[in-house]
Amino acid sequence: MEKIRLLKYSLMGFSCLSALSCRQETTRPNIILILADDMGYSDIGCFGSEINTPNLDRLAAEGLRMTQFYNAARSCPSRAALLTGLYPHQTGVGDMLQNDSLPGYDTHLNFHCITIAEVLKEAGYSTFICGKWHVGGDEPYWPTKRGFEKQYGGPNTTGHYFGLERTRKFVVEGKDSMPPGEWIKSGSIEYKLMKNEDGSQWYATDAYTNRAIHYIHEHKKTNPGKPFFLYLAYTCPHWPLHAFPEDIARYKGKYLNGGWDSTRVRRYKKMTGLGIIDPSWPLSSRHETVPAWETLSDSEKVVWDHWMAVYAAMIDRMDQNIGKLRKCLEDNGYDKNTMIIFLSDNGGCHEAARRGDPKAEPGSPHSFGGYDYPWANVSNTPFRWFKHWVHEGGISTPFIAWYPGKIKAGTINSQMAHITDIMPTLVEIAGATYPSEYKGNSIYPLPGKSLVPLLTGRKAVLRDTLCWEHEGNRAVRCGKWKLVSRYDYSSNEELPWELYDMEKDRSELHNLAEQHPEKVKEMEQVYFSWASSVGVYPHKKLQERRKEMQQAKRNNKK
Repeated sequence: MEKIRLLKYSLMGFSCLSALSCRQETTRPNIILILADDMGYSDIGCFGSEINTPNLDRLAAEGLRMTQFYNAARSCPSRAALLTGLYPHQTGVGDMLQNDSLPGYDTHLNFHCITIAEVLKEAGYSTFICGKWHVGGDEPYWPTKRGFEKQYGGPNTTGHYFGLERTRKFVVEGKDSMPPGEWIKSGSIEYKLMKNEDGSQWYATDAYTNRAIHYIHEHKKTNPGKPFFLYLAYTCPHWPLHAFPEDIARYKGKYLNGGWDSTRVRRYKKMTGLGIIDPSWPLSSRHETVPAWETLSDSEKVVWDHWMAVYAAMIDRMDQNIGKLRKCLEDNGYDKNTMIIFLSDNGGCHEAARRGDPKAEPGSPHSFGGYDYPWANVSNTPFRWFKHWVHEGGISTPFIAWYPGKIKAGTINSQMAHITDIMPTLVEIAGATYPSEYKGNSIYPLPGKSLVPLLTGRKAVLRDTLCWEHEGNRAVRCGKWKLVSRYDYSSNEELPWELYDMEKDRSELHNLAEQHPEKVKEMEQVYFSWASSVGVYPHKKLQERRKEMQQAKRNNKK
C-alpha cells in the first residue's frame, strides 16, 4: 500500500508529468522552509539590495521568485499562518500572544489547527526546527508538542544574538536549557554570553544553521531512506542588531555617500532592471518621520551608517549560513531531491528598540537596538509603511522556491499569493493528507491554494481575494484592487479606507476611494464578511476589553 501511495503522490505534479514518469517510483523530496525575521522586500540582492547575498541569489537564479507574495504583517501572526495554513485569528494568534479570552486572541496555537510538522510527520517525514517558534511560549505548546521531533532554539521572540536575554528561554530537544555564566547588565537588559563547544563565541544565526546541519547529517546515518522537513526560522535580522566585527567591516562606510536617500534610489533602479517591480510604479516618498540625509551632521551620518552596516552584516551572515546548508545537502547527496522555500515574516521594522548601553558600539553584545524608520524605509523600497501595517511595505516578502530539475531556473512570477498557500503546497508535494480532524479536535479547512501548478510552470489558478487585519490595520485585495486602512493609535480610531489600483500603483500613492465609492463599499463588505468568519475582534473594542480585564485583575488583588 505504501508503494502504491508513493506512486500515486509522486511529487504531485513534479515528476508525474507524463504517464511514463508516473510508472517510475521516485522519492518524496526533503523540504526546507527558511524564514527570515523582520527583513524587508528589497533586502537581498536578487530583490534589489546592495547587500552581498550570493547564496540566496543563486537559489533565485536556479529557481523561482514570486514578486507579489504576502505575509501577515508581523511575527506571531505570520508564523501562525505559515505553520498552519490558516489565517492568524483562526489559530488563536490574531495578535501578539496575549490571552484576551477570545478564540482569536490567545497565547498559543489552538487545537483546531494542525502544523506542517504534524501533517508531514503523519506522512512519514522526520521533522526538525531550528530557531524561533513564537507561537506558544509555555511548555505544553512548544514545537515538540506540535509535530517536531527535534528542536533547537527559543520558544519566544528574539532576545540576543551572542547569548540569552534574561526574559527568554532556550530550548533544546524539548528541554529548557539555561546556559552557564553570569548575567551581564547593559542598559535596561540583562544577558548571558554563550559559547560554542570549542570555546568560540556563539552566534544565533550560526548556531541555528550548525544544529540544522547536525540534524541532517544524523538523519542521513539513521534514516537514509526517509524524507525530512526542516523549519529553519532565523531571528535575523530582527533587532537587537548584533554582528561580528569582520562582517560589519564589509559595510561600514558604504552608506555614508547619500545615505538612505541614495540607497533607496539605487535599489529602486535595480529592482526595475531585475523585473521585480514594474517601472511604472514610482518610488514612494521618504517617510514623513525621516529627514533628508544631507541635512544630517557628519557625526550623525557616521552613527546612522554604522547601524545600517550592522543590519547588512546580519543578512550577509545569514546568507553565508544558507551557503553552508547547501553544502551540507551536497555532501549528503540531498541536493537533487530537496525543495527549499525562503521568505520573510513581515516588512522592515521601524522600531528603534534602544535598550542597551547607549555608549556601546552598535552591533556589539552590550548594544541593543534597531535601525529605526530611516533604514526600514530603505528595506521596504519602493513601498510605504512597515512591519505591523498592512500597506505593501508591511506585508510584501521576497519569496524564493528552489527545487532543481522540477522548478524552471530563473523564473519570475507576479501572481498574487499568500503565506497560507505554503501549507497546501507542501501537503501536495509530500503526498500527505490534510485532515478534517486531528487528535479528537476538528480542524479548520485550508483557505489557501497549492502553488504546485505555478512552481511547475503549468497554468495556476490562485486566489483572487486576500484579507488582512493586525491591531486595527485592515486590508482586502480583490484582483487588481486593494482596500486598506491604518489604525490611529493616538485617537484609537480606524482611519478612512484607501483604494488603490495595484496594476498601476502598487506603491500606493494615488488613493482612488473618492473616485470609486461603489468599489470601496463592495470591498468593505468582503472584508467584514471575512473578518467575521475568522474571528477578528474590532481593535478599539479589544483595547477597551483589555483595560476592563486589567482593572478587574487589580480589583481582585485588593
